[in-house]
Amino acid sequence: MTAAEDYAARVRAVNAQRARLKGAPYGRSRWDAVAESYRFDPHRPLDANLAAIAEYLHPDDDLVDVGGGAGRIGLPLALRCRSLTNAEPSPGMGEAFLAVAAEARITNASLVTADWLAAGRVTGDVVISVDVAYFVEDMAAFIRKLHQAARRRVIVSLWVVPPPNRHAALFRTVFGEDQVLVPGHEGVVAVAREQGIEPAVRLLPDRFTWRGDETLPATRAAAVEFALDTLEPADRVAAAARVGTHFDELFARAGDRYEPRWVLDGVGVLVTWETGRGEPAKRGRRPAG
Repeated sequence: MTAAEDYAARVRAVNAQRARLKGAPYGRSRWDAVAESYRFDPHRPLDANLAAIAEYLHPDDDLVDVGGGAGRIGLPLALRCRSLTNAEPSPGMGEAFLAVAAEARITNASLVTADWLAAGRVTGDVVISVDVAYFVEDMAAFIRKLHQAARRRVIVSLWVVPPPNRHAALFRTVFGEDQVLVPGHEGVVAVAREQGIEPAVRLLPDRFTWRGDETLPATRAAAVEFALDTLEPADRVAAAARVGTHFDELFARAGDRYEPRWVLDGVGVLVTWETGRGEPAKRGRRPAG
């Protein structure tokens, strides 16, 4: 089995398990439903991981963000380059993206509402994709299109522990079976190599966070809902009963909040390569890798 075939099989297995236990595979409706939670201030100070991505950009670059959602990553970068195109298939995410851009008075950002593999010709000096690869079945075609679209560089940003895999212990407790894990950066690298691409792999300094501890539940009932919202089970009543039974195994009291014990941690990672069609000597800071 090739790396691309293995990658596709794993994504299919993830979707099959999710459909069986949660009622639906990953899809546009899922991202539409959570779009508002992905609205971030584009003018916020860059964290260390986003600053590392920004190092690859030049002020006169056209940037393409593949699956850019509500602009959490792309819109701060739009402030640091000539233009941003967000290729985003979820209408809800696209609406949030345009709203955030308007509120932030960012005028160099545009939206293409389409799945990347079905989108028309979209090109830029740099093409990035952040936290999308976990859900892509045809990774070989995905990588080829990224490569063809980028005049200078492709950046695939992921986490060493992919976000869907961080809750495997909770999954096992609630569903009584092991979670099928989404492929991570090693799978992306293996498929890229089959395409004749030798990417650099760069570990990033910051560990995974999501808006800070203020989102942790303050009551036992809220903690149960937190676990259910994390897993999205089709049968919330049965799942709530299992969380309640194993509550002390799943949560620890941390001050006035309940902290999940099950979450796996990990740093960010960039899989990146130059395409050889741009101008690597253009002005701008050149990062290592």
